Amino acid sequence: MPWKSAAADSASRDPASRDPAFLDEVSPDEVFLGPAAASPRSSLNGAEATLTESRSAAGGPSDPATGPTAAAGPDGAARTDGAPPPTAEPGDLETALAGALAFLRRRITGDYVVDEHGFDPDLTEHVVAPLLRPIYRDYFRVETRGLENIPDTGGALVVANHSGTLPMDALMMAVAILDHHPAHRHLRMLAADLVFAVPFLAPLARKIGNTLACQADAEHLLNTGHLVGVWPEGFKGVGKPFSERYKLQRFGRGGFVSAALRTGVPIIPCTIVGAEEIYPMIGNAKSLARLFGLPYLPVTPTFPWFGLLGLIPLPSKWIIEFGEPVPTKTYTAEAADDPMLVFELTDRIRETIQHTLYSLLMQRRSVFF
Repeated sequence: MPWKSAAADSASRDPASRDPAFLDEVSPDEVFLGPAAASPRSSLNGAEATLTESRSAAGGPSDPATGPTAAAGPDGAARTDGAPPPTAEPGDLETALAGALAFLRRRITGDYVVDEHGFDPDLTEHVVAPLLRPIYRDYFRVETRGLENIPDTGGALVVANHSGTLPMDALMMAVAILDHHPAHRHLRMLAADLVFAVPFLAPLARKIGNTLACQADAEHLLNTGHLVGVWPEGFKGVGKPFSERYKLQRFGRGGFVSAALRTGVPIIPCTIVGAEEIYPMIGNAKSLARLFGLPYLPVTPTFPWFGLLGLIPLPSKWIIEFGEPVPTKTYTAEAADDPMLVFELTDRIRETIQHTLYSLLMQRRSVFF
């Protein structure tokens, strides 16, 4: 279904004005980051310079938008110094402590930047990413391929399959790009309205780069040079039964293709193997799901039988592969209104991801190795 027009830009910032049909286009994930009430910019007049100095001292990553050691600017430009996100070596307590103190000083003094969508790169790099890295590196042992297909600068739309009952795949994809792409770019994720309806989750989702999945926000991020992630299967993909694992669900009506055509950015297909097995969904408590206003309530081999312990994912082996970009600059902006072209490109992206899924499954030795 078509995304909302750019004319509804200001209204789209309000969760109440979102089209519920968007749940058909994008997952809850991305979910991990939902929109909170509009977050004001924090110390935009001069904060970037202070943040640059603090990050340089702490060894953090940088963006060219504000200098060789600056934080990601609002235009989404990539880093150029090649410095990876800050990670303390084992035993390097002094470096870790210095980084933590520098972070606390910035939070107390307000020397950090929050963009108009609520994204807080300082919090993402120094708190959220360090918590996710052990899961990415040691638990799921993610193998990432094709990062050279993601541009170092400028807008681009990453389109991926969605699975796993809970949207861990979106978070792992964001870590892969932030840590291993040469430019250490942030992935701005388009999330379903449900993410922003959860009180404690909505503010965090905004801060780590999520925004509502609507035409206006998607085009704004792409036009300002951000790397945007979308999961067109939405709840149909992340909440499908284990018996349908690695079978792609419908990709909506091509809203993501329309956004790419209007902004002229490349579409990068991304294939994720391993997420299907972390929470094998063998049942769906539909009655309880309706009671709580959820799209589904999963029953897995461990949940709800083992209580909170059942929420621990199984340690499957993951592979994330970014495919060759599909260019859109050869099309005019009016092409976004051609339903035949939109459906054709949507099917092309979907078939590419499905074919790559089968190929990667044949290469994987087992679910856990």
